[in-house]
Amino acid sequence: MAKSRSVVELTTRYDLGVGGGVDKIRSLCLSPHSDSQTLVYIGTFSGSLLLLSLDTSTNIVARLGALSLSASPVESIFVLGHEERGKVLALCNGHLFLADSLLSTPAKRLGGVLRGISVVAKRVRGREESSDLLSLLPSSEVSGESSSSKKFLQMLGGGSRVGSDVKGKDSRRRRREGVRYVFAVAIGERMLLVELDEEDGKGDSFVVLKEIVGIGGIKTLVWLDDYVVAGTDKGYSLISCVTGKSGVIFALPDVSGPPLLKLLCKEWKVLLLVDNVGVVVDTNGQPVGGSLVFRRRPDSVGELSFYLVTVGDGKMEIHQKKSGACVQSVSFGPEGCGPSVLAVDEAGDGNLLAVTTISKVIFYRRVPYEEQIKDLLRKKRYREAISLVEELDSEGEISKEMLSFLHAQIGYLLLFDLRFEEAVNQFLKSESMEPSEVFPFIMRDPNRWSLQVPRNRYWGLHPPPAPLEDVVDNGLMAIQRAIFLRKAGMDTPVDEEFSSNPPSRADLLESAIKNMTRYLEVSREKDLSHPVREGIDTLLMLLYRALNRVEDMENLASSVNNCVVEELESLLNESEHLRTLAFLYASKGMSAKALAIWRLFAKNYSSGLWQDSDDLVPYLHENELIRLSGKEAAAAEAARILEEPCDPELALQHLSWISDINPLFAIQVLTSDKRTEELLPEKVIQAIDPQKVEIIQRYFQWLIEDRDYNDPQLHTSYALSLAKSALECVEVQNGNQETDAGGKEARDCNVGSISLFESDVRERLQTFLQSSDLYDPEEILNLIEGSELWLEKAILYRRIGQETVVLQILALKLEDCAAAEQYCVEIGRPDAFMQLLDMYLEPQNGKEPMFKAAVRLLHNHGESLDPLQVLEKLSPDMPLKLASDTILRMLRARVHHHRQGQIVHNVSRALDVDSRLARLEERSRHVQINDESLCDSCFARLGTKLFAMYPDDTIVCYKCYRRLGESKSVTGRDFKRDVLIKPGWLVNR
Repeated sequence: MAKSRSVVELTTRYDLGVGGGVDKIRSLCLSPHSDSQTLVYIGTFSGSLLLLSLDTSTNIVARLGALSLSASPVESIFVLGHEERGKVLALCNGHLFLADSLLSTPAKRLGGVLRGISVVAKRVRGREESSDLLSLLPSSEVSGESSSSKKFLQMLGGGSRVGSDVKGKDSRRRRREGVRYVFAVAIGERMLLVELDEEDGKGDSFVVLKEIVGIGGIKTLVWLDDYVVAGTDKGYSLISCVTGKSGVIFALPDVSGPPLLKLLCKEWKVLLLVDNVGVVVDTNGQPVGGSLVFRRRPDSVGELSFYLVTVGDGKMEIHQKKSGACVQSVSFGPEGCGPSVLAVDEAGDGNLLAVTTISKVIFYRRVPYEEQIKDLLRKKRYREAISLVEELDSEGEISKEMLSFLHAQIGYLLLFDLRFEEAVNQFLKSESMEPSEVFPFIMRDPNRWSLQVPRNRYWGLHPPPAPLEDVVDNGLMAIQRAIFLRKAGMDTPVDEEFSSNPPSRADLLESAIKNMTRYLEVSREKDLSHPVREGIDTLLMLLYRALNRVEDMENLASSVNNCVVEELESLLNESEHLRTLAFLYASKGMSAKALAIWRLFAKNYSSGLWQDSDDLVPYLHENELIRLSGKEAAAAEAARILEEPCDPELALQHLSWISDINPLFAIQVLTSDKRTEELLPEKVIQAIDPQKVEIIQRYFQWLIEDRDYNDPQLHTSYALSLAKSALECVEVQNGNQETDAGGKEARDCNVGSISLFESDVRERLQTFLQSSDLYDPEEILNLIEGSELWLEKAILYRRIGQETVVLQILALKLEDCAAAEQYCVEIGRPDAFMQLLDMYLEPQNGKEPMFKAAVRLLHNHGESLDPLQVLEKLSPDMPLKLASDTILRMLRARVHHHRQGQIVHNVSRALDVDSRLARLEERSRHVQINDESLCDSCFARLGTKLFAMYPDDTIVCYKCYRRLGESKSVTGRDFKRDVLIKPGWLVNR
């Protein structure tokens, strides 16, 4: 069972006993009269209606008046209106009595016809769409012109006047103004829906809106919107005030107490009691939520904010409305003191309630929720305080600002009570708490951010902020002190978990740092001022360092951050978190210091001073996570810094050691597109070791291909570098032919473990020599003249126009017949093929004639050769079998080519003759013109006028012909652009 807390507190008491006599209380009603005065109406068993006044500022109760209604008990009291002209309606002896709010004049009994009333319920409208009850009353009755109500009421009460009771004009005015006093009245087997007219001077006016029959024995009623919930000894029913239909909600057991209903105005629902079990239903009679189980069957139920108040047997219990849990129990009378009545000031602020014994009225006021929460926090009942705050929030009882304040306040108390995780959870729920408030817990004052810490005023329940070490030490001392006092017999609030199993200082401090870290990590996402952001990131780095969370330190330092380097520099140096410091330097633009650290890393790893661990360092390269050794990771990070805009001299300074570790990283630096200031090629070449030829070549290639450098000297240098590498490659290949060792690309395989090129050096050289026009070919030729780089020589000789040398290299040195023939095609002269044939048939330097190559040339390009010259060139030693077919095919091709030319010539001549003839025939046509002939342009009669005819047979007068011109007819066709060809003009022979 939950511990009790103070939801309400006693205000004052009032005893009705006079002269030794006791007037027992039957009913009770509270009505606010002003901000500081509440009127208390008391109905007694002797039929008296008493009026008390409670001054809420002084808690003084005064008796203002009394009226005697009857000798029977006053069953219920209703207050109509809250102004000076307000009325009080009471049910006594089966009749309704109406009196003024101050009971200054005798009460008047309403409608003699309404006798035998057992229960009265006032209508409450909880939603705007509920029915307007005027629709239940015919318009003729409202105007007083029909006698249907008269006849109905005469049947009920023996002929009382109704026409005078219904003031049509005044009733309509009152309804338009929204003043409606509508009640459900239970009389025997009937239930009447009645509207009272308290404006009438006689005070006994009413209108019967509807009669519902068939339900008897009603003990209690609640009217909400369009439905009436009625309770009888048999059960609860739901009655529609629109249709008059009723249905059973549920039946009561055979052995149970009388029915009891309570309207819950907060949710617009109804509470139904079955002994000590409460069921909440909506306006349709459907249960909502679970059942509420009370400790005993209550005599009366009230609603106080989001609590339910029950009274009975001298006790008042306050329950949570949602769960039914009892949060406070108050004794206000002895056991067996008789039935009690409860009333709540529902029309006022809802904080005042009154309960009764036989002759006493005890007043209670709800304790402000701030005081309730303070009391719980002082008793270290944090969970209950948090639950209360959440309940207040869900019910809309507190503002967002107050909610944030309470979360922060509870968080501080939890923190000083060493419950760090729960404390940070509360901090995170507070929208108004500023992250800088936790700075004093991490760094001692005074510090850089002391002025950024707001001096928020809380309730003074916790000590001022102090470093986490001090908080833990003080908290442990408080725990030990509380344990000692408890053993001494003193009731001291202490955490049961800590008292039974005290945690160690190290565990507590670690938990404090972890949770403070969590809070700062979330706070980084908030929109804060720059100094506060600096404090968050800097202190977060200190917390990571305290926890030795190296990866988090490096991630924070390498990302966009607001850390203050001056605050962290010495600390990171002392703890040897140099990688973090290097990342921090780089993020702040202090590239020189960062590079110095990475160079130190690489130097120590390379010299063996530091040993690489088995776990490789993670490195993010082009959005792909790779693992590198320690020195490679250092080089990679240095390269990443130098890729960004920085001082060119800094890049040249560190390029050498980066290239020693991994040439790829050096290339990344040299070929970066992010750099705003270009590196000078001359200085780059000076900064790189001449032995690292591949790096230089890759840099040249990037300059030429990607940056479009057009410097002839640069192109020549690149070609010379490639040529030297190719010469070395050829030498290595020649030297390794006997042992079949080494690779095809010696130089490429010799530089580091990662090749910078996908193709070998000769392929790159040949491609560059063919694609570039800016290098000096003679300088390259001088370098490779005596080498075996025949294809490269052919490309260079072709550049300088030495066709014969090119053909000699292709045909005789490389024996690439296809390339030689293609080169002849590119030259485009017939003598080139003859020159190539001559080289095949008469090679120099003692080489045998290349008859097969000659035959291939004749076969592929024989039509381009003069047969006589070919026959003259053929060597007598050439086998006739090889040459006969080729020569025969070549001769046939020549004859075929000659005859094709003749055919084309004769066909062209025939076409020319036909076209001349067609033109002559067209010009020789005759056209007959008569008196009816018209110009196709101006439609004038031609008569004897000059005219012209166009090829499309249109005829115009000479005037129009001069205007249109000879090439454009009246149809708009231009014969120069759109030639007209008639079928008769085509060659048909």
